[in-house]
Amino acid sequence: MIQQSDFSAFKAAYFNRQALSMLFLGFAAGVPILLIFSSLGLWLREAGIDRSTVTMFSWAALGYSFKFIWSPLVDALPLPVLGKILGHRRSWLLLCQVFIITAIIMMAMTDPAQVAPSVMAVGAVLLGFSAATQDIVIDAYRIESAPSEMQTALSASYVAGYRIGMIISGAGALYLAELFGSKEGMYQYVAWQKTYLIMACVMLIGVATTLLIREPIRQVKPVFTQTADYARLCVVFALSVVAFIMTYRTMGGVLPESESVGIAFLLGCVQFISSAIAMGAVSYGLVQAGVVRREVAQATWVAPITDFFARYGKKAMLLLALIGLYRISDIVAGNISNLFYQDLGFTKIQIANAVKVVGVIASIGGGFVGGWVAQQMGVMRAMMVGAILACATNLLFIILANMPTILVMYFAVITDNLAAGLASAVFIAFLSALTSIRFTAVQYALFSSLMTLSPKILGGYSGAIVDATDYPTFFAITFVIGLPILYLIHLADKHISLDESVLDKE
Repeated sequence: MIQQSDFSAFKAAYFNRQALSMLFLGFAAGVPILLIFSSLGLWLREAGIDRSTVTMFSWAALGYSFKFIWSPLVDALPLPVLGKILGHRRSWLLLCQVFIITAIIMMAMTDPAQVAPSVMAVGAVLLGFSAATQDIVIDAYRIESAPSEMQTALSASYVAGYRIGMIISGAGALYLAELFGSKEGMYQYVAWQKTYLIMACVMLIGVATTLLIREPIRQVKPVFTQTADYARLCVVFALSVVAFIMTYRTMGGVLPESESVGIAFLLGCVQFISSAIAMGAVSYGLVQAGVVRREVAQATWVAPITDFFARYGKKAMLLLALIGLYRISDIVAGNISNLFYQDLGFTKIQIANAVKVVGVIASIGGGFVGGWVAQQMGVMRAMMVGAILACATNLLFIILANMPTILVMYFAVITDNLAAGLASAVFIAFLSALTSIRFTAVQYALFSSLMTLSPKILGGYSGAIVDATDYPTFFAITFVIGLPILYLIHLADKHISLDESVLDKE
């Protein structure tokens, strides 16, 4: 029986202004992501777009993996008019939400069956960039809006809101598209158009929240105040992004095409790495040329990274490898999961019920279990459990491919989402322990970006891998690529003490 004091503590933790604000901000953060991934994938598939092209649209969300690059700008740059009216954090939130709504409307007004996929990709990229920027601001707002003893409750409220947003843009979008008349083999553009326009309206909840919440008191002051420094930082960032895009396109025209999925992936890696090098070279050259003062660039981009390497030394590379690969097994598998269910003959409503409702609820439960496991056995051991479950549950989809029944589907979805929720919860605890209090926003953005970078790049080839093999082989591959992570966790547990890491930050 719940004691009155327990209920009072629960009420005090979760029914206050800050926690409720984070619930609704989490909702606003959870809506966009599935409009890029699974819901968009089903739309494109119904429109007749081939599977390999559909899965490549996951690259539109690479903004989540690169947000650390511009997170210092979001932290430092004040918006000219909105900043004076709403304050620094709220003005950035409102700007991001306006761009998110604009991107969703752009996608709604595009029929992928009638125009080139690149037209839809523009809206998807804008949505990914805007949503990733909103995440940066919300993370900073959460840290600044309440003392440290409230952060656990705020994080829980944010995650709950985020999952609810995913249900709306996942299951809700599929329900609406089906209701408006678009089905497998009976594609109706208007149905998807109405669905995405409704999702744009749903984002107004986030706008209303931004207008009603209070601007937090910023704990970390900017290290520079001159307007010219802000402008020059923007110039350097913009020119570096242009260099990345131009190099990426140039390398795409120079590198040969290959029928082999493996060779195509390696060529894609060469294309991506070359573009990243070009981006870094242009940034360095502009700083050396005096476009932006060196101390400004140092404080904005270099200091958070050097701090991490200074604290962990040679062990930093082990940590970065673990961060970048820990979620690769389940994220790559999840990238094509909806297409997999559809190809097995399940309807959008069945997929929505199983994946977008029951699956999301299971992931929330997995998150609570992950928090309990981490408290009982420690973060690193809990990470080992999460990694084992995350890759092992992919084998259930091999069974589903051979026994495509609704019962087996629900079992696979629930088990997989429980594992993913557990792995996510313990991994967030791990990242939080690594983050320096002096560079919380930037370093957390860096870690969370690195976490999804390699899985999203590899996930873009998931459709091509299935086309070259079959679904059972693909899911077996996702199981195998998760096994080396266990050794990385063992090494990190052996050589790095998270307790000492926490002490180092204080």
